[in-house]
Amino acid sequence: MNKFILIDDEKLSDEGQTPLGATQLDLERDGDRVLLKPADIERALGWSLKEQGLCRGDVCLAISRGESSDGTSSMDLETLAELLGRPLAIDQQEGVALLGTGIEERVLSLAGGQAPDFELPDLSGRMHRLSDHRGKKVLLIAHASW
Repeated sequence: MNKFILIDDEKLSDEGQTPLGATQLDLERDGDRVLLKPADIERALGWSLKEQGLCRGDVCLAISRGESSDGTSSMDLETLAELLGRPLAIDQQEGVALLGTGIEERVLSLAGGQAPDFELPDLSGRMHRLSDHRGKKVLLIAHASW
């Protein structure tokens, strides 16, 4: 068993800065696969493995035969993210994974025509928030060296 941090991007503070959804889990590994126990899935994400599939409240998602729905076997984190329709970033060496916000949630948040707020430093190190420029035209240029 290894300790692992799973961050749920859908559980952020009101300001969207502090990940409140960070949960430390004991996990199993099977080669490159990260396996979560059903109790940890429920504790970290609020979804439980039942006979009907993966359930939260009245909503249940069907699970393929290759995955366990008996509530006792571990589930692959990548398969879980795919089933939930959410992007996943895993760093196994550091023992951390981020489960991003699903496309449906992102579409709803952008339906109002406003970009989500963020804060970045300029070349002098001075911080700028997008919300400080609401109502003005903003040109954002991004570059990545990779």
